[in-house]
Amino acid sequence: MTAPTRVVIADDQDLVRSGLQLVLEARGIDVVDAVGDGREAVRSVAAHVPDVVLMDVRMPVLDGIAATREIVAGGGPTRVLVLTTYDIDAYVYGALRAGAAGFLLKATPPERLVAGIETVVAGEALLAPALTRRLIEDHVRRPRGSDAALDVLTEREREVFVLMARGLANADIQAQLVISEATVKTHVNRILTKLGLSTRVQVVVLGYETGVVRPGDGVLPSARA
Repeated sequence: MTAPTRVVIADDQDLVRSGLQLVLEARGIDVVDAVGDGREAVRSVAAHVPDVVLMDVRMPVLDGIAATREIVAGGGPTRVLVLTTYDIDAYVYGALRAGAAGFLLKATPPERLVAGIETVVAGEALLAPALTRRLIEDHVRRPRGSDAALDVLTEREREVFVLMARGLANADIQAQLVISEATVKTHVNRILTKLGLSTRVQVVVLGYETGVVRPGDGVLPSARA
């Protein structure tokens, strides 16, 4: 029997924490802890090593961005999924750059939230489409950056990078390039290692920042609703 997904909830509002816990536990997800600030989130992740931490952005003591950065820098397996009340928030962009696996609105329906948790556990990026378009375009609508950082990639790795930056999942990349799933995974791991990135979301951000992908170009990452 597959073990249930283990989650830590980090939010400074008691009602939000208790509501999320009820929603998740009713759907078979094991909430191992619920904390009210970013510092406690970092400690809880170190203590419980959950699959996912649901991270609010604006919290006391240590905000969600700084907490995300510390959790990702720790090198553990826990994925950070940011939950925000706001439909456009500069802090969320910072969280993505810090290594969050994705983000969703707190108004997301329960079934989509659960599906989103399972998506990031599987190693895919999770970005709500409307939020992504506005967030990326607002923060990257600027002169094209240099793509020199991508010079470390082979020609094939660069092809995979572009598809990742457009938000394609491994299965989609496999179909488009007509290569095996194992080969896709190998390329993805090498790309992340060579570029010093932790998550596929950081690939999306870098793709826009370097100009390899532009607003409105191709596929934006979706929540796979």
